[in-house]
Amino acid sequence: MKSTPSIHPQQSGETAGRTDLGRRVAARRTGLGLSREELGRRSGADAHYIAYLEEHAGSPPIGTLVRIADALGVTVDDLTGASADRVQGRSTARRDTALVPLEEADCRTLLGAYGVGRIAVFTPEGPAVLPVNYLIAGPDIAFRTAVEALAARAAGTEVAFEIDNIDDVTAGGWSVLAVGELEAVTDSEEIRHLTATARSQPWAGGPRTHWMKLTPVRLTGRRVVHES
Repeated sequence: MKSTPSIHPQQSGETAGRTDLGRRVAARRTGLGLSREELGRRSGADAHYIAYLEEHAGSPPIGTLVRIADALGVTVDDLTGASADRVQGRSTARRDTALVPLEEADCRTLLGAYGVGRIAVFTPEGPAVLPVNYLIAGPDIAFRTAVEALAARAAGTEVAFEIDNIDDVTAGGWSVLAVGELEAVTDSEEIRHLTATARSQPWAGGPRTHWMKLTPVRLTGRRVVHES
């Protein structure tokens, strides 16, 4: 007979509040049209524990996670986010979804919370999309590259910059797109400030000390939401 885990918080200092695990469990359960009672019966837990797991921080035993994941038709890695490096976008779409625009303030908040994006530039050979480590400096999106790189040679042209987030378990996500003219940073004081505030070195390595910046003239975003 399966035992139901305790619904009391762990004694490891976590605080109450929905976590990514709880959010994924709730989204997948809702997407399958299951109640908490039904998920509890399928996984050998009870509705109170499922509710606690969805709404509070906790560390359920691996056996419990395995049973819940199996009942939801996903893997433990899917629920915990450990499968983030897997090919994305192959989950089944939910019927209750809608694509809604993001306010500009929300777009700027999301830009400030991430550090890697994609810059799209035009080249003589055609368009190119390049991943870059970036930072937000006032209204600007700034990044470092090599002097001879494609991004550096695109100075003075209109470019696009994009970031996004995809969650296969919830079949949701969002994207932010910034469009504007790309320019080289030439002011020595501005260069020193950007270098001092950069949170990391460019992942591509090498002598990437040439700062570029984009001041968006158009900033838009979209989010997939579930209406139920």
